Amino acid sequence: MEHHSLSLLNDIALSIIFATFFSHIARVTKQPLILGYVAGGLLLGPNLGLGLVVNEESIELISEIGLILLLFIIGLEIDLKELARMGKSMFILGVTQFVFCVLFGLLFFKGILAGFTGKFDLLYFAIALAISSTMIVVKLLHDKFEVSTIAGRLTIGVLVLQDIWAIIFMGVQPNLQNPQIIKIAGSLGIGLVLICVAFLISRFFLSRLFQAAASKPELILITSIAWCFLLCGLAERAGLSKEMGALIAGVSIAAFPYGADVIAKLSGIRDFFITLFFVALGMKIPIPSIQIISVSLIAVAFVIFSRVITVATPVYFSGKGLRAGIVTGLNLAQISEFSLVILALGMGYGHISKELESTILTSMILASVVSTYIILFNDPISRFILRILGMIGLKEKEKEEDQTESHITGQPKRDIVILGYFRIAQGLLEKIEREKPEWLHRILIVDFNPVYRQFLEAKGIRWAYGDLANPETLHHLGIEDARYVICTISDMILKGTTSRRLLESLKGICHRIQPSIILTTDDVQEAEVLVKSGAAHVIVPGRISGMSLFKEMNTIVDHSDKGRVKTEPASLSLETKKKKPIRKKVVSKSKVRVK
Repeated sequence: MEHHSLSLLNDIALSIIFATFFSHIARVTKQPLILGYVAGGLLLGPNLGLGLVVNEESIELISEIGLILLLFIIGLEIDLKELARMGKSMFILGVTQFVFCVLFGLLFFKGILAGFTGKFDLLYFAIALAISSTMIVVKLLHDKFEVSTIAGRLTIGVLVLQDIWAIIFMGVQPNLQNPQIIKIAGSLGIGLVLICVAFLISRFFLSRLFQAAASKPELILITSIAWCFLLCGLAERAGLSKEMGALIAGVSIAAFPYGADVIAKLSGIRDFFITLFFVALGMKIPIPSIQIISVSLIAVAFVIFSRVITVATPVYFSGKGLRAGIVTGLNLAQISEFSLVILALGMGYGHISKELESTILTSMILASVVSTYIILFNDPISRFILRILGMIGLKEKEKEEDQTESHITGQPKRDIVILGYFRIAQGLLEKIEREKPEWLHRILIVDFNPVYRQFLEAKGIRWAYGDLANPETLHHLGIEDARYVICTISDMILKGTTSRRLLESLKGICHRIQPSIILTTDDVQEAEVLVKSGAAHVIVPGRISGMSLFKEMNTIVDHSDKGRVKTEPASLSLETKKKKPIRKKVVSKSKVRVK
């Protein structure tokens, strides 16, 4: 037992070291980090590597935990309300893209995969090629600041619907060996029952449990993980996969305001396990034959052309423009990590051959490299395609490309973000409600106390649960488009962070818009430091209170003095002495002024 534990620890250490080394190479060469993880596994593995890992089964067991956490987080990011808001045209696009990509794949590769021995190789290959990589696409679109464009929104919408298709297929997978309609319908029915039960429990029990635990962020995290593994166990008992249970667990609590915070806190744990998952995949890659390499190259070309055709066509006919459709198709020209999940499950069920596993892995690596450059240069590539299409009579109509969030989602844009809902924030909102009520629908409040949630949402203010000490939470809440970020909590009350660290985090998250950041501190010298570091304005509550108190006191004393006899000492009047006013430092955007 001790030898086994030491061997496992050694294998994990080697996996992390090699993955780290090759991921840095991937970073320097501007490739997806996943390729670095796979390359690390490839070098460690017995087929093309040094054969250093001797306990591959244990690595796979740990990587399975990472897979479960990955799918749980994917579930957390699937907002059913957002899906409903996407509308009919978005739904048609999602159906058209997936269904026709699968059909084209089945027809195109039927002869090419004739030499593969797996019973369901063709079906798995067609489905794997129909799903795009959320991880790669979202990262590159964020880097290019294209998430809010028409093509960016369409791309994200298709990715979400592709995840739904993958979930449906995962529900069918266990019964593919004996594909009877009754059994497949039974699997889907069990999945629906599990979803309904999960939503009922989350609605009437978990919501109250989360609310009770909201003051302790670590309790929110551990409760979420417990819920995830509970549904994994229930799904396995019901004849579904554990991964399916993890997805359902995530979706069932995605509507809660705690989702972004859970994602942020789980990200580090997930990344560790996911690294081992991709390293384990790399270890499995056999020595590629000429057939595997040639099929993989054909698959990459197929992915690019099929995406453009199946996406650009419905987008064009929906009136959103030919260029937007072409750019969306180019953005989606890669193979998803979800395909690797389906692949791993298919190997476990005995549905596919080793040759297909190697082919899909090779195809994914090649497509990831090619797609990185396609997304980076999607504008000139799309214009080149438009010129060719223009020769045959298909011309682009002029479209407005930079629509705001409110045009696309039907929701008001939340460009005023208030971090923490405490005394100053409460007073600020009272003033806004009286004098600028139209601002209420622009405000997002991030706080960990849900007591005021219903009160604020009734006024049209959006409330989100978040731990201000965790930058990932703020990132997942989507504050990068905010024009004004206000934190009315000083370091004395902030837990786990400081105004300086918060300022640096906000500057990193909102680097594109560069919003006006307003912070709070109890120390005048600290206020000067924050202004020099980039804060637009810094509130010093003690100074403001003193100034306000002086005005009130001045009014009271002045009024009292007028009722006194002139012969009385005038020393009580602060005005009659004509003393120099108290020096007060008022912090502004450009500098600290002394009045």
